[in-house]
Amino acid sequence: MSILINKDTKIMVSGITGKEGTFHSEKMMAMGSKVVCGVTPGKGGLQHLGVPVYNSVKEALKNHEIDVCGIFVPAGFTKDAVDEAVNAGIEFVVVITEGICPHDTLKFLSNAEKKGARIIGPNTPGLLTPGESKIGVLAIEYVKKGNIGVISRSGTLTVEICQYLLKEDFGQSTIVGLGGDVVVGSTFKGIYKLFEDDPETGAVVIVGEIGGSMEEELAGYIKSSDKAMPTAAFIAGQNAPPGKKLGHAGAIIEGGKGSAESKIDALTGAGVKIARVPWEVGKLLKEDLKVKP
Repeated sequence: MSILINKDTKIMVSGITGKEGTFHSEKMMAMGSKVVCGVTPGKGGLQHLGVPVYNSVKEALKNHEIDVCGIFVPAGFTKDAVDEAVNAGIEFVVVITEGICPHDTLKFLSNAEKKGARIIGPNTPGLLTPGESKIGVLAIEYVKKGNIGVISRSGTLTVEICQYLLKEDFGQSTIVGLGGDVVVGSTFKGIYKLFEDDPETGAVVIVGEIGGSMEEELAGYIKSSDKAMPTAAFIAGQNAPPGKKLGHAGAIIEGGKGSAESKIDALTGAGVKIARVPWEVGKLLKEDLKVKP
């Protein structure tokens, strides 16, 4: 079992003929992801990477069953690409693109909510179910199939922590990158709920960061859930000064809100074990939470 994607997930790539779309689609297909088609306006009728390319999502849907659309188009075209997929009836969209105007993001997220579609991202490294499927840019060298669900705001830290999990012999069930922008389509709480219902996920690792309130909201949910599972977390930016933007657009502390201290306090109060450095996560799972690989 896994959440969101598996070996049978049928993927359409929006922007498949572009530089980023080509490079990462090749990587996705090489690990077994079922990329069934792509969409690039003006390139309809071509074969690219062995799959057909269509001018529009509607054309693609006439010829293929599609479970998820991966968005690899430039930032200025992303809103239109997401809206096109959602309006055509695709219920799951992963927005890899970074640098999107927040106003555009708010618009396509509002449209997706009205249509009942799930959005991951924007500015996300994507999703990965080891040995089965990948949508996005996550490296596969430091993952293996296992029982740890990973939810992260940072692509680089995701890879680093997965590497440290391997050193403790832990593999991952599914890895989900939420995205680093101020406004994103999915939350720690929402994805955590999916892991709670996955029988092969035995514990969850949270990779949070300063800014926003998603970690605090997750802590509140964990305290009230009768299905909460062993959970460890690392919060990036623990030494960040207030008012400074660090890396991600979402990683900014305002008026004392969103600080590492407030997140750590909330998560600790919910029984989550906090790693002070990334390489502690695997040891916390094994030694403090008694999770077995």
